[in-house]
Amino acid sequence: MSHAQQLLDLVVRAAEEDGFGAHAAHVLVGDETARHLWAEDVRRDVHSAAKAVCVLAAGIAHDEGVFDVDAPVARWFPGHPVGAGVEAVTTRHLLGMTSGIDLPWSETLLTDWPDLALELLSRPSAGRVFQYSNASTYTAMRALGTVVGDVAAWLGPRLFEPLGIDAPPWDRCPQGWVAAGGGLHLTVDELARIGRLIRDDGRWEGTRLVSARWPRAMRTPWVEREAHPSYARYSLGAWGGPGDAWRLHGAHGQLVILRGAVVVTLTAHDHAGADRMAERVVEACRAAPG
Repeated sequence: MSHAQQLLDLVVRAAEEDGFGAHAAHVLVGDETARHLWAEDVRRDVHSAAKAVCVLAAGIAHDEGVFDVDAPVARWFPGHPVGAGVEAVTTRHLLGMTSGIDLPWSETLLTDWPDLALELLSRPSAGRVFQYSNASTYTAMRALGTVVGDVAAWLGPRLFEPLGIDAPPWDRCPQGWVAAGGGLHLTVDELARIGRLIRDDGRWEGTRLVSARWPRAMRTPWVEREAHPSYARYSLGAWGGPGDAWRLHGAHGQLVILRGAVVVTLTAHDHAGADRMAERVVEACRAAPG
């Protein structure tokens, strides 16, 4: 039995013991893979796990020299007023949730304002403090879109197609831009391919899709804050923990947990059980043979 299958068996057992509402689990150990389905593996919203895809998008554009992640984001919205301190906010700050701009989440976030990006940028910044907001990722992708056009279409030949992900649906705002920090629909296998690319520092089957600094920026340096240990460290699109692992974490249990050569990907509909399930995955990694 492969190491991946042994770890998968432990993950499946943990999910079933806890009654975690998983749809699917995928395990990668080195080059070995194993998968378990509780439901048909159809494309589902990966919610905030999409934030990592947005980081990759910005990184690829930066690598190509068409977009500057460290330039003031207001550059991409000329003629529009910005709040106090926002002139110093960059796309990197938006992706890392350190813009210091407060705009709380709501179920209707994309339609609450005539233009969500302009609303965010019109508010004051408190400086380089952690301020988690889907509006930040959305605004980052709006900025990128002013340069590359439709972000999803632009990513097609650069990211999705090399990974064998065929035109994944991505929810849109009323203006037609991608929802960015959520709304990307993937199967567990497709989400696991994103995880593998990140684990392998931007290489896929020997081909570099994005420079290593962007996947590495998802796990270092961390912005630390006073919070539950699972939410005390954040970098570009990813959370530190549990333990010595780190993860992409979307609402309702969309998880990509990375620990060394191991990537465990889960799709689910269990918001309340996700944090404990992430802990159980790391416990399984420690307990698995090899």
